[in-house]
Amino acid sequence: MTEAFRARADAATEAMRAVFPATPLMRNDLLSAKYDADIWLKREDLSPVRSYKLRGAFNAMRKVIPDQQMFVCASAGNHAQGVAFMCRHFAVRGVVFMPVTTPEQKIMKTRMFGGEYVEVRLVGDYFDQTLAQAQAFCTQEKAHFLSPFDDEDVIEGQASVAAEIEEQLGRLPDRIVLPVGGGGLSAGTRSYFGDAVAYTFVEPSGAKSLASALAEGTPVDVSPINSFVDGAAVAKLGARTFEKLSDVSASEVIHLSEDRICGTIVEMLNVEGIVLEPAGALAIEALGEIAELIRGKTVVCVASGGNFDFERLPEVKERAQRYAGLKKYFILRLPQRPGALKDFLQTLGPHDNITRFEYMKKSARNFGSVLIGIETDHSRNFAEMFRRIEEAGFTYTDITNDETLAQFVI
Repeated sequence: MTEAFRARADAATEAMRAVFPATPLMRNDLLSAKYDADIWLKREDLSPVRSYKLRGAFNAMRKVIPDQQMFVCASAGNHAQGVAFMCRHFAVRGVVFMPVTTPEQKIMKTRMFGGEYVEVRLVGDYFDQTLAQAQAFCTQEKAHFLSPFDDEDVIEGQASVAAEIEEQLGRLPDRIVLPVGGGGLSAGTRSYFGDAVAYTFVEPSGAKSLASALAEGTPVDVSPINSFVDGAAVAKLGARTFEKLSDVSASEVIHLSEDRICGTIVEMLNVEGIVLEPAGALAIEALGEIAELIRGKTVVCVASGGNFDFERLPEVKERAQRYAGLKKYFILRLPQRPGALKDFLQTLGPHDNITRFEYMKKSARNFGSVLIGIETDHSRNFAEMFRRIEEAGFTYTDITNDETLAQFVI
């Protein structure tokens, strides 16, 4: 099956060259030195729509045009933009259904890529509602529904990433590290290379769709999911993608916390000048989990996308600092007496910076609660700070990792 699939994927890759160039495969000196390996980044963030999604859309559409002239999809992100780009390329009508809650930036970019050929319809607060409306409209209008991943032609199109890697590298890598959402990119890459390379599949901790499917022997809905890594936060792996991934070993699948991924986003932006969305950073951050396996090896990480809204940057930096132990939030029980605040401030060290302070004096109580955010330059400083706080007789509750409480106060 691999040879037949490779031939079809190669044909799709060749056809794409009339639409957009191959994305770069770039050796990264920083990561190579850090992990004592030969690390390459497949820069899907540099595609015309800043993600690999236009590949699958192109392949699925070219196979039914000119017989089909109307296409429908449901998406709040990269898939919508890929479909819109290809509708304009093929000069066919596209109707893109997006949740009402979709950020304006993504709506604007979808309209920009599609131009006069694409209509955006905002329907439903949640994606399931949006999808149901899109599918009903598609049936009514006898249009062609473009799945983001659960489609043989889409999987074949995404495999063009693998075809380009082999051609650009001039050989097979020892290992490929891939982000997993619905499984289209992973299924396509694995179908293209078969067992000729080793794989690491990376999921966000808040959406373990592949791991759950492997454990149950079939795709299962893992809702509710954490949508922060929106490009890979999928509640249920595709049926067709699972057929191609069902024999993956559980040891090949790893999970990364959403806060941890933020550290890579910040580092790649500050040090390398590379803008990555959370899903695009998954494969790079995963290198830390497989450091012993890759020493001295040639490894390709697929940076799957760079559609990053810079309004999210403060949140990303915040999450990165919390994960690294450089920022903490706690609730201090402060005596309501003159000089209490001054006594507390004496417990802070020279590198401890207050970034949040909220206090309301309540005259009927002997103590008041203070929400405090502290940022420092090394995680070990907090142990010393908390020791001094306790020695001074203050009590506190560390809420840094309390996700429920953090949603309301941080």
